[in-house]
Amino acid sequence: MHLYTIIIVLCLDLLIGDPYWLPHPIRWIGALIQKMEQLLFPKSRSKRGEQIAGIVLGVGVIGITAGITFLLLFISSNVSSFLRIVCEIGIGFYCLSARSLAAESQRVLGALRNKDLEEARKRLSMIVGRDTENLKEDEICRATIETIGENIVDGIISPLFYFFLGGPIAALAFKAVSTMDSMIGHINGRYRYFGSFAARLDDILNFIPARITSFVLIPLAASITGLRGVASLKITARDRLKHPSPNSAHGEAALAGALGIQLGGTSTYKGVVSEKPLLGDPIRNITTDDISKAIRLIFVVTTLWTMVILCCQELLGIKHIPFSFFLDVK
Repeated sequence: MHLYTIIIVLCLDLLIGDPYWLPHPIRWIGALIQKMEQLLFPKSRSKRGEQIAGIVLGVGVIGITAGITFLLLFISSNVSSFLRIVCEIGIGFYCLSARSLAAESQRVLGALRNKDLEEARKRLSMIVGRDTENLKEDEICRATIETIGENIVDGIISPLFYFFLGGPIAALAFKAVSTMDSMIGHINGRYRYFGSFAARLDDILNFIPARITSFVLIPLAASITGLRGVASLKITARDRLKHPSPNSAHGEAALAGALGIQLGGTSTYKGVVSEKPLLGDPIRNITTDDISKAIRLIFVVTTLWTMVILCCQELLGIKHIPFSFFLDVK
């Protein structure tokens, strides 16, 4: 697979995003996870039994996802090189979510600017896991920016990273892990042990992309767009490890520094109050303009990361994506 396929994938994502009417493989992966959870979750609760069942689910979901993707690419490559390329582009397109992240955030912003708090809460509930029913305007702004900071890594940088390293199979396998983490990788009564494998694997796969995002891409994008690039780097270095997860605070800390605001604090999840670590300095109150700036950073960061990947291609003299599981079409 030629690396310039990434440019086509990126352009498609930025142009049309994820239309609701399109069938989406991530939804199919989610349905697979639900079905396997029903089959595998132990009836007799025990730490070891739940951990083993979680590992079986994780390996099964990744194996099925990678296997179906491999089969699709194998069949298409035997039909024609053109069909294979179309399949590669389609899979890559489904793995990225830059446009959809920006669009959903923009809908929250639009509702806030129209002074429609109810609509803003409704829109926010579609992109965050916390309770949104009683959030005030500044809390809605904070939650929107926090989800942008987290999803820049999960939805843009990491998928492109694995698409570059291993092609469509690696990218979709990463999305399978990310989906498992969002569904079962929670530290609570039901999933504490059952979801631990998915959570740890997601931590491992996002480790490098999270640091590239927070130490390089967001500070550089902030400097380019007239925001606080140096402060973004300083806040990242200071606050990136405050969260129990090794990666979760990286994007948020970098955004907080770039915007000159403080993220984190009290949030509620299904009625349970959670105190998230404070990231950044409260130089000023969060406003709707900060959402607009964060949305702009989504596009600049995505463009910068694509340029980095293509520069690596030229510097290393790579013609095709390596490690593409023996299916490279010449």
